[in-house]
Amino acid sequence: MNRIAFGLLVAALLAGCHTHDHEEGHVHDEHGNHITHSEPTLEPLAFTIYSDKTELFVEFKPLVVGEESRFAAHFTALGETFKAVGEGSVTLSLRNGENVVQAITAEAPEVPGIFRLRLTPERAGQYKLVFDIRTPAYSDQITIDDVTVYPDEKTAMDKQESDGGSNAITYLKEQAWKVEFANQPVEQMPFFNVVKTSGMVAAAPGSEQTVAARTSGIVSFANSGLMAGSPVGAGQQLFTISSKGFTTDNAPLKLQEAKIALDKAQADYERLEKLLADQLATQAEFLQAKTALENAQAFYNSLTGSYGQSGQGITAGQSGYIKALLVTPGQFVEAGQPLAVLSKNNRLTVKAELSQTAFAKIGSIASANFRVNNKTVYSLKDLGGKVLSVGKFADNSLFIPVWFEIDNREGIIPGTYIEVFIQTNAVSDALVIPVSALMEEQGNYYVYVQTEGESFEKRELKLGGNDGRRVQVFSGLQAGDRVVTKGAYNIKLSTASGTLPAHGHEH
Repeated sequence: MNRIAFGLLVAALLAGCHTHDHEEGHVHDEHGNHITHSEPTLEPLAFTIYSDKTELFVEFKPLVVGEESRFAAHFTALGETFKAVGEGSVTLSLRNGENVVQAITAEAPEVPGIFRLRLTPERAGQYKLVFDIRTPAYSDQITIDDVTVYPDEKTAMDKQESDGGSNAITYLKEQAWKVEFANQPVEQMPFFNVVKTSGMVAAAPGSEQTVAARTSGIVSFANSGLMAGSPVGAGQQLFTISSKGFTTDNAPLKLQEAKIALDKAQADYERLEKLLADQLATQAEFLQAKTALENAQAFYNSLTGSYGQSGQGITAGQSGYIKALLVTPGQFVEAGQPLAVLSKNNRLTVKAELSQTAFAKIGSIASANFRVNNKTVYSLKDLGGKVLSVGKFADNSLFIPVWFEIDNREGIIPGTYIEVFIQTNAVSDALVIPVSALMEEQGNYYVYVQTEGESFEKRELKLGGNDGRRVQVFSGLQAGDRVVTKGAYNIKLSTASGTLPAHGHEH
């Protein structure tokens, strides 16, 4: 890279890192470090509050009668990923109880996610700050209780508490909004002890059907695209079996013989019907002729219903897909020989295997989770499944089989292995977090905890069981801590990069 290009790249990085323009308060040098003032100054207040729909992170100077306070209100819409609120208005009101004392509205964000508001309090006291946000998608209200309006700046300075310094990691909203980012509170909930193993996926009993030849001959496929995995419909022709030219089991010859036999039975029936009317034949003779006609007709129909000019057609008895083709075009087959296996593919079984040691530790099996790839985990309930049976003895592999029946879903393929997290007796109030929050470093696990809107801490954890979706935490977290579930790797990169400032605000 030449010197000009390198200089442009560095300039672009530095420009991108200092886009967060907050209001007056503490300031930083070019490296993002706090600059200490010789005179004491009011430090801005910061609040991070969540509703069901929105995260509000707001910074403003302590409220003083007659002095303008500027609010940098960051609004994030919650969901699978957290995104900046790009449209809408925000009204900030100072309230005494339910009475609105003062109010100001920002009709649109200055930049996506950031609304600028200014308020000059008129009277000292204890108030509530209420933010009403209205967007094209939803409306929400967020309240900060017990906000003090000071009579003068000296009083505000006297009440100001030092934060004592902080080792927090700074990760700006502008950075989080540009990537897949989300966090989630640590919860206490029932959590099952887990035994992790693997399982073999197979078709459920009764969901497969074998298609067999009904006559001997040379088999041909109904179309050239017929192969394992091809979808089929009930009644769809799959094969044709031709025995033309054979000295035995000659289908055309059989059809001709059946037609002759039918014509003879028809003639005998009509003749005896007339003789019976003239009382020249007995009822028993007539019934015998009638039975012979019905049998001949049925045999003839069975041949004509499946025989065409090229031979006997073999059709699918159910909808589904071809699990296995057992013959090749041009192969000679005998009557009754299997040609293909069809599967409905709507229900599957999973055979998990437990070691004898693990089996001895577990009680009754309550449920299970199934991981089919690195991202997709299904619960037994998600798959409409059930525990079919638990083996009472070890098979030839010295493992004890546990059978589950589940609905088929994308990514679950018969004949493959999947991860199985068998859930046994439950812990009633376990501390759990999503598996996606975990980061690993040299065998140690940690998470990033959001302590404020743009401040994070790295916490090392001692972990318990893992059910594929959640993991139990023994130490390192408390209920209510918000752990980063998406975007943790980007925070790690930002702390390792020398080009990103420790704090990019300019107040």
